[in-house]
Amino acid sequence: MHRFLSICLLMLIPLAFQANTPAVSTANSIVPKPISVKVKTGTFTINDQTSLVISQGNKEMQRIARFFADQLHLAGGPDLKVVEATGAEKSSNVILLSIGTGKTDAPSEGYRLKVSPHQVKITAESGAGLFYGIQSLLQLMPAEVYKPASSGTVKSWSISCVEISDHPRYPYRGMHLDVSRHFFPASFVKRYIDLIAMYKMNRFHWHLTDDNGWRIEIKKYPKLMQTAAWHVDHEDLPWNERPAGQTGEKANYGGYYTQDEVRDIVQYAADRYITIIPEIEMPAHSVEVLAAYPQFSCTGGPFKVPTGSYWPNLDILCAGNDSVFTFMEDVLTEVIALFPSQYIHIGGDEADKTNWKSCPRCQARIKAEGLKDEKELQSYFIKRIEKFIVSKNRKIIGWDEILEGGLAPEATVMSWRGVEGGIAAARMGHDAIMTPGSYCYFDHYQADPASEPKAIGGFTTLKKVYSYEPTPGELTKEEARHILGAQGNLWTEFIQTPAHAEYMAVPRMIALSEVVWSPKSSRNWLDFRHRMKEQFRRLKFMNVNYSKGSFRVAVNTAVDRKEKMIKLVLDSEQPDVPLHYTLDGNDVKTGSPLYTAPVNITKNGIVKAGLFPDGQLQEKGVETPLIYHLAIGKSVSYASPFSYRYPAAGESALTDGLRATIDHQDGLWQGFLGNDLDVVIDLGEEILVNSVQMNFLQNQKSWIFLPTVVEYSLSSDGKKYHSFNEVPNTISPKIDQVFMQPFNFQFMTRTRARYVHVKAKNPGKCPAWHEGAGEPCWIFTDEIVVF
Repeated sequence: MHRFLSICLLMLIPLAFQANTPAVSTANSIVPKPISVKVKTGTFTINDQTSLVISQGNKEMQRIARFFADQLHLAGGPDLKVVEATGAEKSSNVILLSIGTGKTDAPSEGYRLKVSPHQVKITAESGAGLFYGIQSLLQLMPAEVYKPASSGTVKSWSISCVEISDHPRYPYRGMHLDVSRHFFPASFVKRYIDLIAMYKMNRFHWHLTDDNGWRIEIKKYPKLMQTAAWHVDHEDLPWNERPAGQTGEKANYGGYYTQDEVRDIVQYAADRYITIIPEIEMPAHSVEVLAAYPQFSCTGGPFKVPTGSYWPNLDILCAGNDSVFTFMEDVLTEVIALFPSQYIHIGGDEADKTNWKSCPRCQARIKAEGLKDEKELQSYFIKRIEKFIVSKNRKIIGWDEILEGGLAPEATVMSWRGVEGGIAAARMGHDAIMTPGSYCYFDHYQADPASEPKAIGGFTTLKKVYSYEPTPGELTKEEARHILGAQGNLWTEFIQTPAHAEYMAVPRMIALSEVVWSPKSSRNWLDFRHRMKEQFRRLKFMNVNYSKGSFRVAVNTAVDRKEKMIKLVLDSEQPDVPLHYTLDGNDVKTGSPLYTAPVNITKNGIVKAGLFPDGQLQEKGVETPLIYHLAIGKSVSYASPFSYRYPAAGESALTDGLRATIDHQDGLWQGFLGNDLDVVIDLGEEILVNSVQMNFLQNQKSWIFLPTVVEYSLSSDGKKYHSFNEVPNTISPKIDQVFMQPFNFQFMTRTRARYVHVKAKNPGKCPAWHEGAGEPCWIFTDEIVVF
């Protein structure tokens, strides 16, 4: 399932600084957005006479204070002294740090920050809260605080006076990194941790093992380092086209972290209030283990560590072999000794049980344990591992497949195949961490693929990440307490270089940091987009290879109820960049109309639009057909819900006048997973209806099939329907080309109606010949056109 990075040296950026950097108010540019920010008059100046004052004998405060002082000094600023003192509340030119005073009502990770002309004061109830206050203080300073010192010295910095009260919304705020597909040195892992810490995230999910490489030293099993950590180098070939390693070929691509390196990274993260959660995959995604120890398989091998794509995961650990559990317990014993995390991640995803079905030992285990089937055998495997981990005073996290066959008693579910796994876990009283692929997988494209580095697919923009809401609306207040937070995942099949990895993670991880920290009510996309300008300046000084964002124009329509008009609405991720458009089919140029406000729509057209920074089209412009018809802008009621993964424009998507492209990821298709499309359009008044037209998509490799039949009927009152007609599907589902198929119907005579009922029957399950046989399939449509 699952989808690198190495340290980049800071560039020497030649910049000239004045002796005193002028005050620049960045109080309203902090990310993630604090709960309360009150900007005051005046400034506080940090100079070589400023002291950091902490409590006597508090080593934790000493470390946090030095973290701040070192950052300023690294940027060429004054070398602040850290002073242990009491009674300094009225002192001038000091930065006062305090922990655990009991005088604040802030949660454990919260803080209060007050900047006045004569002092700065940060108060928190924990070291974590104080550290987050320091991060906000750094963001109050000019972006040059992150510049390399070699580019100039600064004698003083000024900070605008402000009062901030803040704490996080969720306790779990995470980022993930896959180092199995591509190995990255410890130095980059630390850099990755630094980026996480900057934005007040507190969990680092370290994906240490998978089919393509084992990445952690286990002293009891040396073949894991000698064999499982290496594969034949086919990095010159696309991931999905790499051949299997052959006997005699040298396995020389890979690597692993020594236990000393792991300890060092764990402490580095802990100093930044980040807990590292290690992942040791089981029972699937473990073929690299079988390459080293084939006796732990159902078949006996031989096996090679895959050089690239490995699907399906047929070769998995044998659940009927007790030596497998001995091996896993030995491995986990060493892992637990290295990681103080409460959680140990055990994977549990994408286990193809074909070999279990034919394995005598697995079948004997099913019989001996009174299990129903292989799904319950996986549950047995997970529960047995959980029992061992619990005996070590730890807990397990697993991908949402661990729900299959029964959830282990104290397991936490990481929901990646949508939100359903998290919902199910919460309703069972289990904690869940939300990481749905369509919002939180940062290996997806984030801009026009034609102008982007290679990605696994998908299309997850910065705006889409920012729009994510981790707590599903279906949950009760009590159930919602089990949603601990969310996590961004960076899988690295298609990510081969450190620069590429940073590009994919940043700035989307920054958007997610605000999703999991800031109150839902305070999140505002336009506000965030403008605050990111200051963040990009900081990232540039740090030489982070961040994505400049999508220069793709988002095309939408909206109903102006007051004017009774349909309006074209254009948007992008880029603030203050000229956006030009045409509606007459002509290519968009700098001389085309400049978009400044929504445009009235009264007829069919083709919307062509693009962004023109510096007078040049940045990416390929969008081209979207606009269909003006009787149902455009009309309300639609749903008898069965569309999937949150492919909502398009939500409840207005089927009457917004916009036609989709052949790409099911273009944001204009609305998807129904296992459900029928069953909707009623209210035309607002009784009018003459001549025809109903719809397109559906077939892309069976993505499990998208045409409906079996589409039914149309009309009504004047919304209760009694007539003019019932069917349009059956006559096209084979086995066609592997991607295409759009119309399901249109023209009534014999024009019929008066106010309501149009449309029902498209979902095939339900993927056919027996399909790779997803028995799993729910999709139907996709884009618009219901009524004439």
